[in-house]
Amino acid sequence: MTPQRMAIMKYLDGNTSHPSASDIYEALQEQFPTMSLATVYNTMETLKQQGSVVELSIDAGKKRFDPNPKPHHHLICVRCRKIVDIFVDFPLELSPERTGGFEIIGNHVDFYGICGICREKQVKTTQTKQ
Repeated sequence: MTPQRMAIMKYLDGNTSHPSASDIYEALQEQFPTMSLATVYNTMETLKQQGSVVELSIDAGKKRFDPNPKPHHHLICVRCRKIVDIFVDFPLELSPERTGGFEIIGNHVDFYGICGICREKQVKTTQTKQ
């Protein structure tokens, strides 16, 4: 366990921002100026394989990681890309015709909207133009 890996794990502990590898790299750059982005990617891949983080595919621009591997859903702002965890069960019943022979073992629901901060900015911009 290298000091860099320990710092990455400490950064992820309790982190709910769903950071990308580059977010983690930037946050730790001052503390570890010689650490490479490849080190962060390799560490995240190892943590993903261990089941300690989940790789999210909800941001087309970059891979993001969720350090909470427990089943949950997400609320995503379409403007700033902020992601919020939602810990509510949404039981969905699918008929055998819809499952195509799959045995359903879980689900993940993503909700998209505009967060409060982005809505406030929109209101202020609209008021300024009037």
